[in-house]
Amino acid sequence: MNDPLLVNDLHSALNPTRVACVLAPRGTAEISAAVHAAIAAGAQLAVSGGRHAMGGQQFGTGTWLLDLRGHSSIRQFDARRGLVTVDAGIEWPALIAGCAALQSPDAATTWGIRQKQTGADRLTLGGALAANIHGRGLRLPPIVGDVEAFTLIGPDGLARPCSRDENADLFRLAIGGYGLFGVIAEVTLRLMPRVPVQRSVEILTLDELVRVPEERDTTDWLFGDFQYSIDEKSPDFLQRGVFSAYRRCDEPPAELAAPRQLRESDWEELLWLAHTDRAKVWEVYSGFYRATHGQRYWSDTHQLSVYPDHYHTALDRRLGSPCPCSEMISELYVPRGLLREFMGRAGDLLRSGETPVIYGTIRLIERDTETLLAWAREPWACIIFNLHCEHTPAGLARAAAAFRALIDLALALGGSYYLTYHRWANRTQVEAAHPRFREFLAEKKARDPGEIFSSDWYRHHRDLFAAP
Repeated sequence: MNDPLLVNDLHSALNPTRVACVLAPRGTAEISAAVHAAIAAGAQLAVSGGRHAMGGQQFGTGTWLLDLRGHSSIRQFDARRGLVTVDAGIEWPALIAGCAALQSPDAATTWGIRQKQTGADRLTLGGALAANIHGRGLRLPPIVGDVEAFTLIGPDGLARPCSRDENADLFRLAIGGYGLFGVIAEVTLRLMPRVPVQRSVEILTLDELVRVPEERDTTDWLFGDFQYSIDEKSPDFLQRGVFSAYRRCDEPPAELAAPRQLRESDWEELLWLAHTDRAKVWEVYSGFYRATHGQRYWSDTHQLSVYPDHYHTALDRRLGSPCPCSEMISELYVPRGLLREFMGRAGDLLRSGETPVIYGTIRLIERDTETLLAWAREPWACIIFNLHCEHTPAGLARAAAAFRALIDLALALGGSYYLTYHRWANRTQVEAAHPRFREFLAEKKARDPGEIFSSDWYRHHRDLFAAP
């Protein structure tokens, strides 16, 4: 029997959280009313969207849960300026389709999103701002660079417009603020001209990968990511991979052919091989991507992909696993010139452990100079590890130890890690990677002394830094 008050994230399933109630407001007025009701009741609020985040920032034990997935309308479209204003609960596919539906395909300029996270598509825009996500841009900062303005419902229940010119302090706090400074209710997003792009697929080494931004004209080459070999028995482990990049092309939209894409069955087979035959999975997925070389897409839809909810339940049955399992993500950052050294050290670490790499990518990020808790403090290489995690005390301990070791490797090279995916870093690591974290906590205390907005992620870090 499903318990609506027991919530969990869809990817790791490691955050079972009992909340006091679930509210599903639609419209800014209903969100504000919910905040006022919580204040009157002496309750705390957590804010959730697509429920893919793994670090506990979207749930709080005993809180009122604001589920914003139904708060998802397009409010205004400005074709002259290339702006769209939407409810923060809208998910990426609906946003993309909604923008397309509001425009004539014969217009001189049609507009689409600049970037979204890759992988799961059904994340909400409000969640994207709360975590300050990034996509595959070869020369783009995190999503803060795409945001024109937003409306924030604060811990007093009042709605405030936030932009670089109005309530600028809240703008830099709430983007990348993990829902702790209020509810992002509406977002005005900067768009880019929607153009056809052509896919280029190459097998590259890490050294070749880091030269890409310098060697390619980024007015033409817009997006790209690198999927590295996960076969720990191969000398190519973490060192060689498939680089898929997207370049502007001149073909008219009417000539765009339907591209070959992974079906859900293909995705499931790749996942199976990643758990059972990591040499074979490299052969299969590199072959698939090579076969897509030259395909054409729209710039705003090339990132959409298959990502079934609760996929690991069926996989566990197929594997005959004695316990539930999932893949836990950690994202590390290092200076681009030190990428090969980091991946070499990470390879040594992961070859000797019991936490196999199931999937991993490398992307590039430009510096974020705008948010207080900026994770992209430099133009770094972003390394994503999906590690297999058994949901037993011993399995969780192994995963936590592996992630802490990876963080240490990144820190030793002047890098950092992303706060979104887990809560396994120790205080020394958090502070080294995010030197303004104490300032972030102080801003939270000053602006929300009653902790109207809370989460298990926040409580963990608050207590971590309160400890002697």
